[in-house]
Amino acid sequence: MSKAPNPVDKYVGSRVRMRRIMLGMSQEKLGEALGLTFQQVQKYEKGTNRVGASRIQQIAEILQVPVSFLFEGGPSGMAGPDGFAEGASPSYVSDFLATSEGLALTKAFTRITDSKLRRSIVDLVEQIAAREGPDKR
Repeated sequence: MSKAPNPVDKYVGSRVRMRRIMLGMSQEKLGEALGLTFQQVQKYEKGTNRVGASRIQQIAEILQVPVSFLFEGGPSGMAGPDGFAEGASPSYVSDFLATSEGLALTKAFTRITDSKLRRSIVDLVEQIAAREGPDKR
């Protein structure tokens, strides 16, 4: 029986994947830049393998983001002033943004400046989703 990936490793991997897709970079290209195989990049992105500190810095440089980007909004072991750990975005948000469709939809949607049109699009998508069945999150 294998051990489940650490939530932080999984989250950092999903952020690497999201940024790599945003740049239109393949796992193979990122692997080449890191001196790794695409399979190793795949394991990092899934959180199966942990990424060391120097490798995180190297990945951030290649993906042209600060190291903090890879951790923003992720799970934290630190408790806030109310005694609770800071809540991360629901996993379906990062899962959605890690897909090419989710990223393309987000990029296109944010270019729409008319707030009424944006609201109409959200209403339309919610109606379509309601026909598909109950929310399974």
